[in-house]
Amino acid sequence: MNRIDPRFSEISPEIEELAKLSIENSNIPNELYAKYDVKRGLRDISGKGVLTGLTEIAEVHSYTIRDYESVPCEGKLFYRGIDMEDIVDGFLDDDRPGFEETTYLLLFGNLPTREQLDGFNKLLGSYRRLPTNFVRDVIMKATSRDMMNMLAKSILTLYSYDANADDISIANVLRQSLELISIFPMLVVYGYQAYSYYHDNQSLVIHTPSPTLSTAENFLRFLRGENNYTKLEVKLLDIALVLHADHGGGNNSTFTTRVVTSTGTDTYSAITAAVGALKGPKHGGANVKVVGMFEDLMEKVSNWEDDDEISEYLKKLLHKEAYDKAGLIYGMGHAVYSLSDPRARVFKRVVKDLAIEKGKEKEFALYDRVERLAPQIIANERQIYKGISANVDFYSGFAYSMLGIPKELYTPLFAVSRISGWCAHRMEELINASKIIRPAFKNVSKRRAYTPIEDR
Repeated sequence: MNRIDPRFSEISPEIEELAKLSIENSNIPNELYAKYDVKRGLRDISGKGVLTGLTEIAEVHSYTIRDYESVPCEGKLFYRGIDMEDIVDGFLDDDRPGFEETTYLLLFGNLPTREQLDGFNKLLGSYRRLPTNFVRDVIMKATSRDMMNMLAKSILTLYSYDANADDISIANVLRQSLELISIFPMLVVYGYQAYSYYHDNQSLVIHTPSPTLSTAENFLRFLRGENNYTKLEVKLLDIALVLHADHGGGNNSTFTTRVVTSTGTDTYSAITAAVGALKGPKHGGANVKVVGMFEDLMEKVSNWEDDDEISEYLKKLLHKEAYDKAGLIYGMGHAVYSLSDPRARVFKRVVKDLAIEKGKEKEFALYDRVERLAPQIIANERQIYKGISANVDFYSGFAYSMLGIPKELYTPLFAVSRISGWCAHRMEELINASKIIRPAFKNVSKRRAYTPIEDR
């Protein structure tokens, strides 16, 4: 099943030379961004996102105004104006899954009644099926080592199975959205199983979905088989899906969804673009890095209860002397949150319970210790005092490893959750459609005269 053709993989000496030429003539000095007051990355000088649109779907709250100045505060995440932590407490108190309820809220703006939620769950369950022979003809063919690319391929191919693929009326886009939300777990897990079968000689067993089970339970069912998981495992995964469902319109993959949607293109193209954005390690792949960092820490630090020894390792990370030598303590800090990430606060509670169930108390205690030590070490070593806290990625990788989820599926699992937010933002963009999103770029090249080819 190895389809790699060297003609499409090798970099020739000619390409190396042309690449050097491209780098030489495309390098823009940093000082020009300040000179022309360009908000690089659509962020101002303090790192806050530049306002480019309006949304009612989700709000990230990380600072308050005091005496006309922005003051960091404990982080909050609101879905449709409702505190995400209250949403989680609500469905936990009632001992019911929360992702479907959260999806309903993001898409339609209100929390559902029990009757509405039951009807919505049945609707999602009815869409939890793939086109005839899709697994055989699409997923099992031209498998990829990267599951995000496998997911993107599957989404784009679904366009060919939709008789109304280009219809962007709200009703049709909603139908497409619900179908994608329902089948994303299948596309992700089946893609991984197909690759493992062909390349790692693993057994191939395709578990069919149950229309009566939640998204979280179906995901574990696809991965492990029927009833081969605990109630607490399902609960933790369900909460993970809720926490990752949306994070405002400015995060890279959601902004990508809105930019592409503003062109008037089809749902499959817009969501595939979002998947491509989420694949990037600066966006969706951080939890894998956290797990790798802790594996290295556990190997290099002999006493997991020694603050001094752990601190020395963390300093080595910052000085590019440990793990991947990138100079980062993965899972610490966030582009928006400073004092705390509400998602990490919520997740930590359930992760601790699962660690106890799995006999991983020592590992959890190590994570907790690093979470306590890292902010002060970063402040001292980097002279950063704005406030640094653990983000949601800090505990999510550890949680997924306890659930037996392969690392290859960490970022795709993020997509299984975020598809709800992407679809909500796509619909909001279409409902309020006006102009194509088109930021401006300042050209800083010097004007030159054309030189005839004989004189170059």
